[in-house]
Order: sequence, then C-alpha cells, then structure tokens
Amino acid sequence: MSVLVFIEQREGRVRPVTREVLGEATRIAAALGGPVVGVAAAAGDADLAALAEAGAERVLLAQHPRFATYDGEGYAAAVEAAVRVCSPQAVLFAASAMGKDLAPRVAARLGVGQASDCTHVQAGGGALIATRPVYAGKAIQRVRFPKSPALLTLRPKVFAATPKPGARAAVEPLAVDLSGPARERVLRVAAAAGGKVDLTESEIIVSGGRGLKGPENFRLVEELAKSLGATVGASRAVVDAGWRPHHDQVGQTGKTVSPKLYVAVGISGAIQHLAGMSSSRCIVAINKDPEAPIFKVADYGIVGDLFEIVPALTAEVEKLNAHA
Repeated sequence: MSVLVFIEQREGRVRPVTREVLGEATRIAAALGGPVVGVAAAAGDADLAALAEAGAERVLLAQHPRFATYDGEGYAAAVEAAVRVCSPQAVLFAASAMGKDLAPRVAARLGVGQASDCTHVQAGGGALIATRPVYAGKAIQRVRFPKSPALLTLRPKVFAATPKPGARAAVEPLAVDLSGPARERVLRVAAAAGGKVDLTESEIIVSGGRGLKGPENFRLVEELAKSLGATVGASRAVVDAGWRPHHDQVGQTGKTVSPKLYVAVGISGAIQHLAGMSSSRCIVAINKDPEAPIFKVADYGIVGDLFEIVPALTAEVEKLNAHA
C-alpha cells in the first residue's frame, strides 16, 4: 500500500514543508508496508531525484507549459493521474496555501474524503486515523476514512523530516490529459519584498497586536525579531487596522503556524488567533492584562508594559548574540 505525496515547488525549488510531509509519509508507509511515491508538476525538466533523501522512493513528473505557475485545475489532474498509476492508500499534501487549494480539488475528482490541517496520523492494519483541531482549537477530532485513498493536508512544522543522505529516486514521466480549455490561469505570482521567510516555515515568530497602540511601534517587534532571527507576525486586529499586510496575519483567517518559539507581544489572545498558533512548541506572552486569554496557552507569561519589556528583552538577546 503506497503513500503518494504532492511535491510542492516554487520557482523550481522544492519547498521545505514538502520534506516534512515526506518524512511523515515514510513513517506511514512503513506501517502500511508500501513505498513512498512523489508527484510533481512542472513546466520543464526538474531535478527531483534528490527527493529520495527526504523519503521518496519514486517520483512521477507531469510536464506541461501550463505548470510554469500554479494551476489548480491542471495540478489536480496531475495528482489524479498519479493516483490512477500507483493506487495509493493515502495522498498527502502540506497544509500550505497551495495544498489547501489543491487537496479539495483532488478529493472532489476522486469522490473521497479529505482531512485538513492534521497534526497526527495513526497508521496500522491497513487503515489511517487522522487527528485535527476543530472549533478554533477548542476540540480535537479523530477522522477515519471509509474510502481509499485517504486525502490529508499536514500542518507545517508539526512533522519531522527524515533525511537519507545520498539516496536517489527514480523520476518517471507522468501523462496528464489537459486537452480541454483551462478555466483559470495564474498570470503572475507577486512575492513579498525582502525575501522574508514564510510564516508557516519559520522556526521563530514574534507577533504584535493592538497593544502596540500604533503601526509606528511595530519597530519594537521587528527589532526583537531581528535579534532572535525570527519572522514578524501580526494579529487580525492589527491587519484589519492596516498596520501590517495580510500575509503577516496569524490566526484562523490568516496563517496557521507551529514554530519552535512564538512570542506574542501585546496580543490578548482572541479565539481565532489562538487557533492559528496554539500548536507552537513554546509560547511566550507579553501583555499588561493578567487576565488576557493568551496566558492560558502560554508556556511563559510576562505581565507588564511591553514598551519597557520588549526593548529590555531585545537588549539581552543582543548581548547573548555578541558573546555567542
């Protein structure tokens, strides 16, 4: 029973989150007793053989000019074609912007169920049970799949990659029927300036909320983030106020993140925000309100004036960096 993994690429580079998905696929495949197969869509030749180092034993490559940029309809056709070829027990995607768009398309084509934003997968006896948070993280749902294949999107930064240095995978061409007219087309992808690491792939995130009182004070968050080598995030209230762009938003209507360290500065902890960051490994909250909901999920809480605490914390981190 094979496990199929969608290989997510951007500008010809395999995204790190794909290696996490391949790592979990390796564990699931071992329990099911089958191989890990990757499926990729590209406009031209792609060097995917090295994906064996992340767990893929075989990679199916669909090539078409339409695949120069993300093509939801075409990519779904490619994944469906791969399912027909290898008859997998499960198909895994990253719970990224691309994966969240693509997985439901494939599920609809195959007429099977899909579990989104999974944080754990139990495999054994030829069956899969997925665990996923629901109701803004207030409850945990366990999902069993009555039909095969099971489609799952996996939350980034939750699953570990399992590198196998030096391994190489066989890359095979995959035929995809794209003879019909395309109903949609991506004209261009506008990347954020400055080469900022995507929030979903960040190891450390420092997020700011309305407690900063104004966009000009976000420099405090940016300075702390720089000292920690972190990415800057924001609450929904801040984004709605126009202080930060939407791609910085963490929460149910923004991005779901699971970094090693999450620092919440001036964030009260609304339910939708907690849903997007409560699976972080270590949460540090800085807020002047001791009753703020953020403290209920924080591993470490600092009650006080962020305008005093954050500069002092930044100075201490910079001292440690200087002596490292």
